[in-house]
Amino acid sequence: MVKLGVNIDHVATVREARKERNPDPVAAAILAELAGAHGITCHLREDLRHIQERDVRLLRQTVTTHLNLEMAPTAAMVQFALELQPDMVTLVPERRQELTTEGGLDVAGHERELQQIVQNLRAQRIQVSLFIDPEARQVKSAQKTGAELVELHTGNFARAYHYESGDQSWLAERSRLVDAATLGHRVGLRVNAGHGLDYQNVALVSNIPHMEELNIGHSIISRAIMVGLDKAVREMLEQIRLGESELPRK
Repeated sequence: MVKLGVNIDHVATVREARKERNPDPVAAAILAELAGAHGITCHLREDLRHIQERDVRLLRQTVTTHLNLEMAPTAAMVQFALELQPDMVTLVPERRQELTTEGGLDVAGHERELQQIVQNLRAQRIQVSLFIDPEARQVKSAQKTGAELVELHTGNFARAYHYESGDQSWLAERSRLVDAATLGHRVGLRVNAGHGLDYQNVALVSNIPHMEELNIGHSIISRAIMVGLDKAVREMLEQIRLGESELPRK
């Protein structure tokens, strides 16, 4: 089964809007795990706009499934990860003015630097994933860095998929994901995906061959405001299973 990693950043976004104690992203992580999430993802940004260092330290103590720390490939963040010892680090690009991550790492352009970071993290038995656009050159460079996984950026696919308009331009974006996942598997990488996935489009990604885990945050937390986190996570898991069981895997 394709696994679900629940990104809890937006719980902290609501908290930080008022600089109060609630809602608590650590409590949200516990509820997500109880609802069946296979892992918890959080992005500790250098500007600390949502998740804080204290949150991540508490998550390391409480998460019982799999803790995936998203972070920029900087010396300070690498040092923090080495101290924290998450189960996985996903290296992502980061710009302070962006609302959310806008694309994948340029691994091909920074192969040597990333190779050293990957080596340092893996030496401490931390799994390393690189968040990349679904492009052959990025997949090949990711493999050369020594990373074990890639997470394919699904943002362009998600933006193209307008489930009520009849627009079929998303098919080309999904084909890019299929090709990148196939290439990643062929060169020995495990393949995850994430960004912009929601209850309408996730089944079209969960049935892509070689897909291992989907990291989803905004749509789950948005849904949870209406129906609660337990139901929101269970509904997303059902959509992932639907994709695996009913849609053609090609």
